[in-house]
Amino acid sequence: MSSPAASTPLRRELGLRSATVLVIANMIGSGVFTTSGYIIGELGSAQMLLLCWLVGGLFALAGALCYGELGAMLPHAGGEYIYLREAFGPLPAFVSGWISLIVGFSAPIAAAAIAFATYFLGSEGEALLVLSAAGHDWLTLSPVTLLASAAILVFTLIHLHSLRLGKGVQNLLTAYKLGFVALFIGAGLWLGEGNLAHLRQTLPEAPGGAASFAIALIFVSFAYSGWNAAAYLAGEIRRPERNLPLALTLGTLLVGTLYLLINLVYLYALPPEAMRGTLEVGTAAAEKLFGPTIGSLFGLGIALGLLSVMSAMIMAGPRVYFAMARDGLFPPYFGRVHPTRATPTGAILFQSVIALVMVLAAAYDALLIYIGFTLSLSSMLAVAALMRLRHLRPALPRPYRTLGYPLTPLLFIAGNLWIIAYTFSSRPVVALYGLTTLTAGVVLYRLRYHKVARSAEGALPAEEGAPS
Repeated sequence: MSSPAASTPLRRELGLRSATVLVIANMIGSGVFTTSGYIIGELGSAQMLLLCWLVGGLFALAGALCYGELGAMLPHAGGEYIYLREAFGPLPAFVSGWISLIVGFSAPIAAAAIAFATYFLGSEGEALLVLSAAGHDWLTLSPVTLLASAAILVFTLIHLHSLRLGKGVQNLLTAYKLGFVALFIGAGLWLGEGNLAHLRQTLPEAPGGAASFAIALIFVSFAYSGWNAAAYLAGEIRRPERNLPLALTLGTLLVGTLYLLINLVYLYALPPEAMRGTLEVGTAAAEKLFGPTIGSLFGLGIALGLLSVMSAMIMAGPRVYFAMARDGLFPPYFGRVHPTRATPTGAILFQSVIALVMVLAAAYDALLIYIGFTLSLSSMLAVAALMRLRHLRPALPRPYRTLGYPLTPLLFIAGNLWIIAYTFSSRPVVALYGLTTLTAGVVLYRLRYHKVARSAEGALPAEEGAPS
């Protein structure tokens, strides 16, 4: 028998604006401020840099259009987990949820928290305590890790309190971040001391070619990740058949436009040679455009903007584990909803504990190596689920249908297959990390959840208020 907490429904309290804000907050993170230096080092020209960001945006938009149909058709918490369960059964669904837990949310939360603390403090500072064994540092206490941990705890408490408070804080932080980005773009192009001649310069010694473009798209895909954020909270969005597709599409279009403009500012400020290999390319561009004092303030602005990313992921991720627990694939504790606050408390706490462990153990850096590859595979399978459900279950209600079907999902799948293939050929270690993660999910499913999942195979997702 379900406890009252377990049977308490999630409330549909998110409108179109809040759902769109969630997409924007998830997408605009550290990626656009750190990856362009590596991308131009691969591609060798300003024009190819802008083309790569445009192509990455088109891929993200194609994915958003496909997820819009999936989310409107199956408006339940969980995202890819729900879509893969209905199309391919419980095993692929479980593996996608496992990927979301480790690669999709916990690791980026830890990374965003570390980045926030590093930008805010200006340096890592001296470690206060380091526990080492077998030549590896297993736990590190430093000003950065302590501030990062504190940030995770604060936003965990905010999102535990209520969806209303969580979305209010999220909307405020995202408004700040959009204002900050718009100010940087506007001031950089109109007031900054740059040179448009940089757009015609090249790096003759850069690798170039199709392989380099595919590798560059991995960086771009990481920066665009989050375009599907609203799908995870489909069970809490009002009128999901309308608002979910609109939120995914509008958020992706806006962020794609901003990304192109931000990179135009980078190229206006810095020649390709100065950009190449620069991690803090945003700070470098700000210092060139406005001087060192403004450049340092820009770093602080990035730090505050990263709080929005961390908050959005703490908000979205637990809905996946909540859905899995309701199907019996995770312990029932993670499927509990607070009886008065209507938040998935167990799932939120579970995710935050993992993120805190990653911060203190510094394990997040290894996970980030393969995050783009692994998430590309997961979202590609979800879009494949859209095409399978069109044939397998044509009677399901589809209040929104993907624009440009079947070309749109085929474009998304082909683009991601291209990225994955070149990852295998040019970054085999990254591919191995991703495959290891997938294999671990399959093994865990077989060992602990196979019998439970088989009994639920083929069932439609119950309403969030139904007993588990």
